[in-house]
Amino acid sequence: MLAVFLWLLAAAAFIVIEIVTLGLTSIWFAGGAIVAGIGAAFSADIMIQLILFAVVSVILLIFTRPLAAKHITGQTTKTNVDSLIGKEAIVKEEINNRKGQGVAVVNGQEWTARTEDDDNIIEAGATVTIQKISGVKLIVK
Repeated sequence: MLAVFLWLLAAAAFIVIEIVTLGLTSIWFAGGAIVAGIGAAFSADIMIQLILFAVVSVILLIFTRPLAAKHITGQTTKTNVDSLIGKEAIVKEEINNRKGQGVAVVNGQEWTARTEDDDNIIEAGATVTIQKISGVKLIVK
């Protein structure tokens, strides 16, 4: 009966660690500890309990972690500068990489702007799409 208690204590510890870290790493070991605890309740040998713990933990880690990670990260909302990618901006000052000039306005804020291609010059007043952000510069197309 002591083994059952210890496995459940281990499962609780893994759950607490997961809650604190939110790293999707220790929760799988909690599942393994619960299965090992069930094995202990049926008087399984300690070696069988350890094998159950290891096998179930690895299976859970390999097969369910990618699904859980995809589900959790799929609902991430872009904020701050990441939310600007894909939006349109108005060119306030001609964008010319070779001259090191260019300003675009997005959401009422002026940003230094550059193009991905150094040969591409974009005139003032044009509408551009933000491709990425490099430091404090908008990279536009």
